[in-house]
Amino acid sequence: MSFQTIEVRTSRRNEFVDVTGKVRAAVTESGVTEGLCCLYVPHTTAAVCINEAADPTVSRDILAHLSRVVPERGDYHHLEGNSDAHIKSALVGPTGIIPIQAGQLVLGTWQGIFLCEFDGPRTRRLYVKVIAG
Repeated sequence: MSFQTIEVRTSRRNEFVDVTGKVRAAVTESGVTEGLCCLYVPHTTAAVCINEAADPTVSRDILAHLSRVVPERGDYHHLEGNSDAHIKSALVGPTGIIPIQAGQLVLGTWQGIFLCEFDGPRTRRLYVKVIAG
């Protein structure tokens, strides 16, 4: 078993940061050849998402749609001014689980792993727990 923290510095209020390479490196470093890679973002205004990584317009489309569904300004009661970020994070979710086979993440051809920022710029943490089995 292995546990790592990946720090990610975001640069915009809303963005997807591709962390696939960093997660792959954590799996390789763990030495686990068969098992699970568990991802967790310990923030209430960020999330983790597995989606298309080959075409950056996909993540832009997802962010644009989320912003239409949950606009930055709305009839919110939360006083910090980031209610939209909390809602987007709840919709996308803070976790992801990826199988590991032959020492590699089992991702689809076009899939990548993204830290989703909804209240940046900030420094975020992504916890990676690699479990053998």
